[in-house]
Parts: sequence; structure tokens; C-alpha cells
Amino acid sequence: MAVIAALAAVACTPQQEGRIGGDGPAIPGLAAVPPMGWNSWNTFGCGITEQIVRAQADALVSSGLRDAGYKYVIVDDCWAAPQRDASGRLQADPVRFPSGMAALGAYLHERGLLFGIYSGARDKTCTQYQGTYPGATGSGGHEVIDAQTFAGWGVDYLKYDWCSSNTSHDDQVSSFTAMRNALRDTGRRIVFAINPNSGYAGSVPGAQFDWGGTATTTRVTNDVTPAWSTANGPSGYQGIVNIVDVAGPLTARVKPGSFIDPDMLVVGSPGLTAAEQRTQMSMWSMMAAPLIAGNDLTNMSQQTLDALRNAAIIAIDQDSRVVAGAMVDDDPEVWSRAIGDKGLVISLTNRSDHARTLSVSLGSVGLVGDASVTGVDAWTGRSFTAQHGELSVPVGVHDTAVLEIR
Repeated sequence: MAVIAALAAVACTPQQEGRIGGDGPAIPGLAAVPPMGWNSWNTFGCGITEQIVRAQADALVSSGLRDAGYKYVIVDDCWAAPQRDASGRLQADPVRFPSGMAALGAYLHERGLLFGIYSGARDKTCTQYQGTYPGATGSGGHEVIDAQTFAGWGVDYLKYDWCSSNTSHDDQVSSFTAMRNALRDTGRRIVFAINPNSGYAGSVPGAQFDWGGTATTTRVTNDVTPAWSTANGPSGYQGIVNIVDVAGPLTARVKPGSFIDPDMLVVGSPGLTAAEQRTQMSMWSMMAAPLIAGNDLTNMSQQTLDALRNAAIIAIDQDSRVVAGAMVDDDPEVWSRAIGDKGLVISLTNRSDHARTLSVSLGSVGLVGDASVTGVDAWTGRSFTAQHGELSVPVGVHDTAVLEIR
């Protein structure tokens, strides 16, 4: 029998000041595995309304995605009225969300879903900071009252953007910690998902520092775009492989209840082939990253649904061991991830513009012994048996094979 001597390579984390906020999870009592759900921004942006959110929630249920694990419904920017009420509390835009946010939360909870909402860590949200939405309703300086408001509405997830030209690291730590503490004090278990990179160019704080004790999930890149690769660098929109290359060296930060966030899924978006969408799902799962869809759930192809709902890929992402994968021998096309008690998954990504056969040596992933080793592809169900100490798999252009080792 083959023996797994070492299950996964260890990622190297860039030099930093240590884990900000301590070793424990930022919000105690949450699930140990990464959150899954849907976010309004990629498809609807500032056009989001109560009716759209309800329709998307209903589609999560009817499509089977809720039962596959996608439970958080996150209303991104532009939900709030431009002014707070007379008591200083946030309030829903009366035209976009006439029933109010508490009613929306109740609607989601009645359907077995969880309620996510958005705010900014400074005085303005991102669209207000950019001048594309009126008002100044960020949570900076209002952390306690806003956390209490969110908890009162039944919120289960807070997406929290920096959105400022202020580049002071100390100010970021203070702001994000203030909201973390305010959320803790509500007594409600609310996922705290931060993006410290908004408004930054060059080296972004999410990658530079480990925020794992301050937030449940931390964006480590700038925004993903539905493209295989982009040339804009870390301060611009990034394609699938650009995101993987930035996030890959940071996976050692992942712990139960604390995750790196390589941004939302763009599965179902124009601009990506079916193979590239499979690669995003595969690599986000290898990183134990949040799986947050952003497509129009009321109008998606069977191909998109099949990719989002792939049970074997989701099981890898949601594995209870919560040990993220890493590159094998510094090869960006080959990753391994430990799962379960003594399990192993290997991903093989073809970054070339032609189909290839990709191989991984058993010794490089800690497999020793002379018995047969078989890898079963999570996408196709095909089995591949090692020959001469190697597993070899044909992989299409920009596609990824994800082999569960048996």
C-alpha cells in the first residue's frame, strides 16, 4: 500500500508583522469552513433592488444551489439611503428597498438562507468615495450603532470595504478592529469579510499583512475580472491566473474560521470559457476560499449550474480539515491539498494555449510505496493510475483536473 508521508507543500507567507488580531478566529462560533453564497455586485452593481434580491434568493433555492451549500445572500453597495435617520442609524433606500432590511432578512431566513450586507470602514462606501452614489453612510465612527443595527436586522454576514485614499496601516488596524469588536459585542455570529485593498495601488494590505485574527475572510487581491489573464498588475483588475499567483503564496494563513479571499466567482460571466470557469472553481477550492457566486441566478446555463454545483469540488472546498493547498515544487500548474484524515487532492492546471498531458511525481507529494495509486478527477469521474511513479492526465486549454488520490 502507498503511504502518504507528507500531504501538502507549505506555502511561504511574505514577511509581515504577525497575525493581526491574535491566533483565534475573529468571530467565535462561526462554521470552521469557508462561507458560500451569492453577492449582488458583479451582475447588478448599484441597480440592486429588493425585488432582485428576492428573485435571486428564490433561484438559489429552486436551482439546488442552496442545498449545495450556497446560503449567504449578500446585498452589496447602494442599498442604503444617502442619510442616516434622526437617531443616527443606517436606513434602507425607500425606493430600492421599500420593505426595509429587516423584512428582507426575514424573507431570506424563511427560505433557509442567510443575510449578508455591505458597508465601508471609513465615512463613505466605495461608490460614495468614487462619487457615483450620493451621501456619506460608511460605518467609520459609527461601528457600535451600525453593528447593533445589522444584528437587529438579522444580518449574518458583513462585507466591509476600506474605500479611502488614507494609506495608514495603523488606521486600518484601528478601523477594522473597531468593527470586529462591535460585531462580537452584539452576540450575533456575523461573518466579517474585509477588503483592506480598496483605494490602494501597488502592494495591497490584504496580501502584505495577515488579518486572520481581525476578520473571517480577507481580500488578498484587487478585483477579479472574467478573463484568464490581465496585464494590469496588482492594482488593477486581475484575471483567474493572476489571482491564483497572488493568493497562492498566502494559503498558509488559512485556519478554521479564517480564510484568504481571492474575490468572487465569475463563473457564468461572458469572457470565460467553460474550462476557465472550471479552473476558477478548482483553484478556489484548493485554496479553501469562500465560494461566492456573482452571476444572475435567474438566467444561467446548465453548464454554469453544473460548475457551481459540482459536489466533489464543493466537498474539497468545504473539507472539515480546513488546510489549504499549495504549489508542488514551486510549479504553479501543480497543487496539492490535504483533506480529511489522511486524504490528498492534486490539481493540474494547463496554462498553455494547447492541450497537454500534465504529470506529477508521487514522491513530490509525499506518496511512497510500490502499490498502485489512482487519481479520480472531480470533474469527469475518470480514473488515472500512476505509472512509473507518476500520475499523468490529459488536460485541455486553461482547464484543470482535480484528482482525489485513492
